[in-house]
Amino acid sequence: MCGIVGIFSHQPVSEELYDSLIHLQHRGQDAAGILTSQQRFDIKTGLGLVREIFNAKDIQSLKGTMGLAHTRYPTAGGYSLSDVQPIWLASPRGIALAHNGNLVNYHELATDLALKKHHHLDSSSDSEVLLHLLAEGLEDKTAATGYDDAFFDALCDVTSGIFEKAKGSYSVASIIMGKGMMVFRDPHGIRPLVIGERVNDDQSKDYIFASETTMFYSLGFKPIGDVQNGELIFVNLDGTLYRKTLTSKPFNPCIFEYVYFARPDATLDDVSVYRARLRMGENLAKQWRQKHPDLLPDVIIPAPFTSNTAAMAMARELGVNYSEGLYKNPFIGRTFIMAGSKKREQNVRYKLTPQRIEIQNKKVMIVDDSIVRGTTSREIVRMIREHDAKEVYFASACPPIKLPCFYGIDIPSKHELIASKLNLEDMKAYLNVDGLIYQEMDGLVEAVTRKGKHRIEKPCMACMNGCYLTDKSEHAKASTHADKRYQLQKEAL
Repeated sequence: MCGIVGIFSHQPVSEELYDSLIHLQHRGQDAAGILTSQQRFDIKTGLGLVREIFNAKDIQSLKGTMGLAHTRYPTAGGYSLSDVQPIWLASPRGIALAHNGNLVNYHELATDLALKKHHHLDSSSDSEVLLHLLAEGLEDKTAATGYDDAFFDALCDVTSGIFEKAKGSYSVASIIMGKGMMVFRDPHGIRPLVIGERVNDDQSKDYIFASETTMFYSLGFKPIGDVQNGELIFVNLDGTLYRKTLTSKPFNPCIFEYVYFARPDATLDDVSVYRARLRMGENLAKQWRQKHPDLLPDVIIPAPFTSNTAAMAMARELGVNYSEGLYKNPFIGRTFIMAGSKKREQNVRYKLTPQRIEIQNKKVMIVDDSIVRGTTSREIVRMIREHDAKEVYFASACPPIKLPCFYGIDIPSKHELIASKLNLEDMKAYLNVDGLIYQEMDGLVEAVTRKGKHRIEKPCMACMNGCYLTDKSEHAKASTHADKRYQLQKEAL
């Protein structure tokens, strides 16, 4: 999972790209980069948090009125500087690219590019494969160098070719030197990509394309929708916007964006993340009342911050007190995307401090967005019990995650998923809780799709229900590579 942004403007964009990355920091904490374009590409990348990588001098050195930015945590590729985005090639024309997602057939595509077509790949990132597929397609369309209408037609052909070859999830923003900015989203629309527009005093328009709408208000952009699944959008140097849907497949955006990853103030595919999480809490409360009519907590406490909204709604629906009984240190990163269970357990205690007065001698319901590896959840229960709770219950706003994700969420290996090993009663014992409930799948889908003018036909829930969107043979290969990556991570810790 990553955060990407592309800005086409009539003013320098480096500061706005930096501000956008700050708003997208929750989507990746390992690395970040900014690339701008004018007569040339200027780029600055680094490992770590956004504020650690860039300084004022860096931002001033990034010239141009078009640019891309990316914040990363790796689900493919490694942890080296060569894997940090945006990435670029000098030929043909000069092409830069930022990508959010994961290609399940990356290894086959990389082998074909390197061995059969003699492309030189500098990294182990699937994003570089996308860049080379784009460059290869454009090189074959060198005749389309005249009018922008002809160039857009060429881009449509190139992108259609990528849609046929690249399997998995990809939301992509790209700059083509001397032509403009293009963005596209995979045929199922698994990863999000939103659009914003800003009208200048002279009535010219600036555009922003990003993983979330979170930075739009502060930068003066108005949301105007989403890049649709299988759609290509191109903005030429004059600011004319072209768009075309190139393929028609079912729209299956990732439901985990609404459960955990997106910031609550984001709107994705015309669904408010905040409202979706409120409805998750409401549905959880109804399930709890049906399954445990005799168990009523004294207080509901969220595992902050992603579960705050669902916990508040659950408390309201059950008619019990809501309390932020766990104080979160905002300067500690997201434990879900930290490498290694020991590091996650350690950081749970670093970032969460229980408030004894809210817990002692009370029946406490902990609400979390999900249970993935189980280490964070168990540690939170232990902390609550250490502060003398009378009873402890646990509610997950997400159904059990039992299967790997091949589309960009960092749950790539079944070995890491606690729900793949334990049934409800065993999980209850593992967590050491007096009551446990998971959101039902129908309840989660209803919570996300109840409101909005969205086009969501069936959200992707493959990690929960096994309904993958790509070929099973590709999953088997991806699973093998994911298991190898899991073993390498274990050995490195």
